[in-house]
Amino acid sequence: MQHIISVLQENRIFPPSPEFVRGANVSGMDAYRTLCAEAERDFEGYWARLAREFLSWHKPFTKTLDESNAPFFRWFHDGELNASYNCLDRHLPALADKVAIIFESDDGTVTRTTYRELHREVCRFANALKSIGVKTGDRVIVYMPMSVQAVVAMQACARIGATHSVVFGGFSAKSLQERIIDAGACAVITADGQFRGGREIPLKPVVDEALAMGGCEAISKVLVYQRTGSAVAMAANRDVWWEDAVAGQAETCDPVWVNAEHPLFILYTSGSTGKPKGIQHSTGGYLLWTAVTMKWVFDNRPEDVFWCTADVGWVTGHSYVCYGPLAVGGTEVIFEGVPTYPDAGRFWKICQDHRVTVFYTAPTAIRSLIKAGGDLPGKYDLSSLRVLGTVGEPINPEAWIWYNEAVGGGRCPIVDTWWQTETGGHMITPLPGATPTKPGSATLPLPGIIADIVDEAGEPVGRGKGGILVIKRPWPSMLRTIWGDPERYRKTYFPEEFKGKYYLAGDGASMDEEGYFRIVGRIDDVLNVSGHRLGTMEIESALVANTKLVAEAAVVGRPDDLTGEAIVAFVVTKGPRPTGEEALKMARELREWVAKEIGPIARPKDIRFGDNLPKTRSGKIMRRLLRAIAKGEEITQDVSTLENPAILEQLKGSV
Repeated sequence: MQHIISVLQENRIFPPSPEFVRGANVSGMDAYRTLCAEAERDFEGYWARLAREFLSWHKPFTKTLDESNAPFFRWFHDGELNASYNCLDRHLPALADKVAIIFESDDGTVTRTTYRELHREVCRFANALKSIGVKTGDRVIVYMPMSVQAVVAMQACARIGATHSVVFGGFSAKSLQERIIDAGACAVITADGQFRGGREIPLKPVVDEALAMGGCEAISKVLVYQRTGSAVAMAANRDVWWEDAVAGQAETCDPVWVNAEHPLFILYTSGSTGKPKGIQHSTGGYLLWTAVTMKWVFDNRPEDVFWCTADVGWVTGHSYVCYGPLAVGGTEVIFEGVPTYPDAGRFWKICQDHRVTVFYTAPTAIRSLIKAGGDLPGKYDLSSLRVLGTVGEPINPEAWIWYNEAVGGGRCPIVDTWWQTETGGHMITPLPGATPTKPGSATLPLPGIIADIVDEAGEPVGRGKGGILVIKRPWPSMLRTIWGDPERYRKTYFPEEFKGKYYLAGDGASMDEEGYFRIVGRIDDVLNVSGHRLGTMEIESALVANTKLVAEAAVVGRPDDLTGEAIVAFVVTKGPRPTGEEALKMARELREWVAKEIGPIARPKDIRFGDNLPKTRSGKIMRRLLRAIAKGEEITQDVSTLENPAILEQLKGSV
């Protein structure tokens, strides 16, 4: 295999301060190495210790890992527990009056919910679910705005042993219908609508449209939370207002004790074919890793105010909004709106107002905020911050440096976390009180996570080279299967070319001489230009390094008769979008810039300028659409999840 070329040169090292190290949950690299050595010496004993330390078990497990039916691994499978009990009941009465959730609505209204109040609301809603016939093992669709009620709905499902499947509130009726059918759901929990950026976005009408498409006859009830107050159609005998469903319900509900392998949730993620995959996670192993990573990666302390900006419709919102923070008895912020409304200082104002200590967001949001006002953080009091995190994609070094200096004041460790929907929690990431960080690098695997970089034959490539990222041993929070399609699970994640031994992450990566991992993008985002394999993320980083011209960039490939693949760059400029001669001149300048930064082989063949990039409402760049545009293909995919569908036409012209 021709190794993936790592062209990103960023070798500055940022060690944690001695003060931070002294007080950290994992204090110093020696503590990290001790944990790694424990996992290496007694793999199952290590995970068993953590499971007993971090979780409360109704029935203790006696078997840690069952590999008899690999790759369908089972963890703690003879133990019983309940996720909602672990997130709520076990913190009572000691933390009854501690604030669990600080909710800030789109219009700035703030409400605070204590652990006692959250426990009561979850119990009442769990009883409501039981009253409409939802049973242990049933699947329930949650199609909700970012809200306390979304967490209540998920926790209530977990409390009675129902498996929830959250669908992002920006997905279309067709996408919702497909997920309802695939999951075999019996009920939908939704709201009349949601507020984002000063706009009202309907939800209940989308549910009605989805159910009218057919194939959803198993849905017997739709529970509707009244958020916006707008008039919506309510089908007789099917639709019930949330408030009516919980009226008169008891404020206690005994948790259903389930096997550790009981499906906690199904979360649909895009596959390489475009057909969604229902990623199924277990209860025990998943919950364990969300709790452990809260303690280790975010260095969770009792007094922290934690804010993960992700929507509950994505795995980050599951792990680090609904479950992780509550599993450790933490206080968290949930925000309904968008980072640029009413102005681009909204994130920083929230951090200031609620004295946020740990802030976790996406590189896409960071780059957008740099463009919207790179000096804005300095206008707010961000002195409460002590840990910063990034999630969702590799962060380019320039954005990392800005985040470090402008937001963190140079004093906050940055945890650049690599993980996936499938992994359930962080896999490769710095520990803030231990790991010296390098901008753009996810650094080292967490203790117990056995990661490596291999070639196409599954052989390790060694340090200083790039290849395919794999995980060589199972871990508790890994996906258990693709819902209803175990063979697709096996072929996708444990392919025959690796003899079915290694979990295939689908990402390309390189490892430096110190063993630090740098994610260079999806394997299908690795370009083969004249026999040279180049990671798209590194070309994007080179473009964004031109701080005078470029605010944001995305790079894809398209077939080319001469070079095999040609590099196509989509660029958002710092100033107004250039046109005509100005665009031609800027494109030439950027091509030469990339050639200088990386080498002539990485010079983009096409550059297309846009006012922004096609993104979902959660800020994720839809690279599949960019690939279609680059190839000149007609876009037939559903684009209803885009925040800005009109941008697609603008990006079709190249210079």
